[in-house]
Amino acid sequence: MAKISALSGFPEWLPAQRRVEQHVIDVFRHVAELHGFAGIETRAVEPMSQLLRKGEIDKEVYVLRRLHAEEGEDTDPDRTLGLHFDLTVPLARYVLEHQNDLSFPFRRYQIQKVWRGERPQDGRFREFYQADLDIIGQDSLPGHVEAEVAVVMAEILARLPLPGFTIHVNNRRLSEGFFRSIGIQDHEAVLRALDKLPKIGREAVHALLVQDAGVSDQQADACLGFAAISSADGSFAQAVRDLGGSGELMEQGIAELTAVLERVQAAVPGAIVADLSIARGLDYYTGTVFETFVEGHASLGSVCSGGRYDRLAADNRHTYPGVGLSIGLSRLVSRLISADLARATRPVPSAVLVSVTSEETRGSSEAVARALRARGVPTEVAPSAAKLGKQIRVADRRGIPFVWFPAEEGGEHAVRDLRSGEQVPADPASWTPPEEDLTARVVPTA
Repeated sequence: MAKISALSGFPEWLPAQRRVEQHVIDVFRHVAELHGFAGIETRAVEPMSQLLRKGEIDKEVYVLRRLHAEEGEDTDPDRTLGLHFDLTVPLARYVLEHQNDLSFPFRRYQIQKVWRGERPQDGRFREFYQADLDIIGQDSLPGHVEAEVAVVMAEILARLPLPGFTIHVNNRRLSEGFFRSIGIQDHEAVLRALDKLPKIGREAVHALLVQDAGVSDQQADACLGFAAISSADGSFAQAVRDLGGSGELMEQGIAELTAVLERVQAAVPGAIVADLSIARGLDYYTGTVFETFVEGHASLGSVCSGGRYDRLAADNRHTYPGVGLSIGLSRLVSRLISADLARATRPVPSAVLVSVTSEETRGSSEAVARALRARGVPTEVAPSAAKLGKQIRVADRRGIPFVWFPAEEGGEHAVRDLRSGEQVPADPASWTPPEEDLTARVVPTA
């Protein structure tokens, strides 16, 4: 048989690692549903004409081709299918397709795999889970939902085994209003340059602003001063005005950003800061924008991002504005594992292994297992009637904490804790392991 090698960019976790991934998925789902979000799953493929409608990601899409494709199918973008590279394009199509069956505002969460043909590297994969939260309106959507989605995401992250995190928030109206007020017209060129601050530094960005955005040295200094403003409260507003910013659009952005800060801080104190260097989604986001960073893991980049968009989709009757945030779930899980930030308490769900005295009495062992499972205790039966020492070693290797010894004729059942060695009488109709041993849990390693 040919040697099997790993396929780069397509992670396959071991059982204990998968337990960490499943924990993150469960936390996301649980918190989202606590806030009334409904889970959906969309198909894995979309027509290439939809996936490539903006034209900038054509090299990242995995195209589906059948072995016996019909003639011309490979070239017609409406008939050729590609694996979705995010969950936003499918959501836009889903909302339009099911608009008559949905109730708006539509509160949706989605945890699903996506595919991108980019170069694999630390925390970046070709196949990975993405987890999205969105609130979609029909024709209008109140501003308070921008804070609401951020609160949900903060609660999700607060329940994960992270050393700490901070949601950085800005407002596109605030940025655009400030740039206008100091005489800059090409706002997108300025935002593109400022977006490179973490990578190339202040001096290089200053040069880009002058060369590419066509601003003066004085305007470039003002832009860099604007991007340096950060605060956990509304004090950022006066700092912007002190730089010479003014105008109705800027003040509208200040009011919206202040409202988001106050609401999120009230719900999850310390989770959010205003950071006016955040500039994402140049042609997509229209209001509040978010980026989220894990404390002590700057190299990971943003693990959760999103914001307000006023035109997710549109037809001849309606537009569909929304607010959404997305976690690169596999990216986050890979760091939890590689940096040893979290671990599963055991690699298997089983809390008990029921021993088998002989194959003739296996039925008795299976009856014990059924009684335990009926009360929610994850249980398995020993694979063979080997010597008891060997059966105990099987449980120990699998990380199962308890071994059950069925009652022999005239005797009683007993259960042994393999960690302490303590063995006590037990009744399968009533015995339950301690709460912390009932299921495999994920705990911080620190």
